[in-house]
Formats: sequence, C-alpha cells, structure tokens
Amino acid sequence: MTIKIIQVSDIHFGGENQAATEAALARFHQEKPDLMVAAGDLTRDGVVAEFDAARAWLDRAPTPLFTTPGNHDTPYVGPGELLERFIAPWRRYEARFGPADGGVWRAPGVSVFGVNTARRAQLRWNWSKGAISGSQIRRLEGQLASAPGDARIVVCHHPLMELTGEPMTSEVHGGTRAANSLTMAGADLVLSGHIHTPFVSPYPFGDGKTRAVVSGTLSVRERGVPPSFNIIEIDPTQIRVTAMGFERTDFVTLRSWAFDRRQA
Repeated sequence: MTIKIIQVSDIHFGGENQAATEAALARFHQEKPDLMVAAGDLTRDGVVAEFDAARAWLDRAPTPLFTTPGNHDTPYVGPGELLERFIAPWRRYEARFGPADGGVWRAPGVSVFGVNTARRAQLRWNWSKGAISGSQIRRLEGQLASAPGDARIVVCHHPLMELTGEPMTSEVHGGTRAANSLTMAGADLVLSGHIHTPFVSPYPFGDGKTRAVVSGTLSVRERGVPPSFNIIEIDPTQIRVTAMGFERTDFVTLRSWAFDRRQA
C-alpha cells in the first residue's frame, strides 16, 4: 500500500501566484492524494479577506486536509491588527481551520501530528523566526510513541534546525533539541515550509532516518525557485518526495528524493 500526501506551504493569499494556485488545484485532483497538508503562511498579512481566500481555495482541493499556521497567519499590519495579534493571535486562523496547535490525523498505516512553531511575539526583533517549547516536544514524543509501525509525520511551519544547503535560516528556539527528540522518538518525516524553497535532508541524530521535508511557495515571493509543492509517496520500505515546479501553465518535476524508510 502506498500513501500519497501533497504538501503545500507559504501560499500567502493576498500575494499568491494566481496562475500557479489554479494550476495546482487541477494537478492536486489528478494526483488523488490520501491527504493534503498545508504547512502554514496561508496568508500574507493575516487579514480576514486573505483567510477567507485561503479557506475558499483549500475547499476546492482534495480532502482530507491537515493544516498548521505560520508566522504570517496572525494579524500585524496597523494598530488594531497588532492589538488582535497580542490578544487573540490565532482567532482568525482557528475560525476557519481549527486548532492552531496539536492537530492529529490518522489513517491505516500513517499518523500525522501538528505543532505550532509560530509565536505572537518573542524576545528578539524578528518575530518571524520560530520556536518550539519543551511541553510541545514532550507532547509529540508521546504521540509518536502511540503509533508504532505507522509512517509517523510531524507538521510545523518552520524548519526546526539549520541544515546544509538551505537558502535561509529560521532560527527556531528549541529546534535542535526538538529535531533530536523527534528522531529518537521515531518520526519518519517533519514537514515544514517558511524558506520558500523545496528541500529534503536527514537530521544528524540517531539513525539518520528522520528527514526534514520542506515545501516551496505558491506565492509571488519566490527565492530563486518557481512556485512549487511537494508530492510525498510512502510505501512499506521507501519514501519518495517530488517537488513540482510551475512552468508557464502547468507543473513539472523540479527535484526528487528517495530514501529508505526506518524499519521497526
């Protein structure tokens, strides 16, 4: 049995690439995934109209859908928006997509766990950077332990640690500890976004079988790579990741990775 997941992130409605988002929907339905994952930054500025556009677009995508928020998915433009950011940072997101932290999705042979690495504010100038707390790590450890034999997947917005070849940093507070802990707990994949460039790399811990899998953007905020999304295929012995890049009117293979799956 092969499990197929489509992974998108950083669509940034309000600044989306409209041709790419429409072509992506058509390709999603052709692929017939078992799960759609949207790993944060669904909006550009966290305003209501952008959230509504994101929800409407994802309603046209295949189901089921699993989402986590990103650093752009809370209001921050203007005094009133900043006030809401501090009082109820995830209210707009949660009204349309459910809990911002701790989501769980299970199907035969696969378990998916979400964690919110975005923060309303931090004790550093750049609030766009990520953070993961000790309590979040402990929760994930317990969830991963509850799914022996499954393909075990964690979804967050920020790549947890800096890996060779990434085009930018996310400087996640607690991220290296989390990557180590998730490896020891048997996670197969940690899906994220934020850097707008598809990327796959193993964490340098334990057996080296836990992979960070980053999807690109479907916005106009490109970083040297065309708009893209990932197709992830998981079978009992191997995992394949294909980054699909937008070329004129359709998506073509941009990059691909294949690696052996951890065996119990």
